[in-house]
Amino acid sequence: MAIVSTSTSAFYERARANMKDLRAQAESLQTQLGSGQKLSRSSDDPVAASRMRTLARLESLSTIDETNANRANADLSLADAAMSNMSNTIMRAQELATQAASTTLTDEQRAGIATELEQIHDDLYTLANSRDSTGHALFGGNNTGNAYELDASGNASYIGSDSSVDLPIGDGQSVTRSMTGKQIFNFTDANGNDTDVMATIKTLAAALAGGSSDPTGAANDALASLKTGLDTLTTSHTVVGTRLAWLDVVSERRTTLTELRSTEEADLGGTDIASTVAQLQQTLTVLEASQASFSKLSNLSLFNNLR
Repeated sequence: MAIVSTSTSAFYERARANMKDLRAQAESLQTQLGSGQKLSRSSDDPVAASRMRTLARLESLSTIDETNANRANADLSLADAAMSNMSNTIMRAQELATQAASTTLTDEQRAGIATELEQIHDDLYTLANSRDSTGHALFGGNNTGNAYELDASGNASYIGSDSSVDLPIGDGQSVTRSMTGKQIFNFTDANGNDTDVMATIKTLAAALAGGSSDPTGAANDALASLKTGLDTLTTSHTVVGTRLAWLDVVSERRTTLTELRSTEEADLGGTDIASTVAQLQQTLTVLEASQASFSKLSNLSLFNNLR
């Protein structure tokens, strides 16, 4: 009797265990189809899970780099627009200086030119104090306030730092988000003196307004300085354009790497729908057959044959 009891118990235990495993397998396959992921825990595939964690970290770092690159792009775009306006403004100052260099002008005409030059100086001052995407000084380096301030005489002086902020954009690379006011405006004139475009325009305006006994000579001197100042600005403008082009290259590369990571993540942890559906159907069929077989076998009895 004990043998019969033990055999019957073992039969039921094996059948229950087999059907439990089949149900668990079916539920796992259904979960994979619902979530789109075939790895529910690291133990399912430790190697693949480790690589998935690495890819996730790389994606997080890429998101940070993209944020920095977007800020750099915004600031450099603002700098590019401001510097284009500066170039146009300085070229207008050159035109006025050319007119003022003529000996046929009257004092009243030179005074009118001086008034416009004062306005140009104010425009450049405003552009020099442009704000970046976070509301800080665009051309002030690391300063958060203005890049330039006016003294009691109305002369503009640089109060920013000597360098701009470098922003990391991935793979150990960084890009400087703007240029400083000194890099844009400062130059050495023909006499070897350090000066800047705004000071040149301010001095010429004062000379044409009656502050010089030789306004024509002052205009000619200013023309040479304005040319040098415009060349300095153009060089800085070119640097900004180069940085913007480099950011485009880096952005394209980041997009490509993101796509490659997404593909690898899908291959490692993504569910193969067709294969998983086929496995699920097979598992459910085996489970159904096992349940049917167990039901029939459990109803069999030796006494049914003793008649």
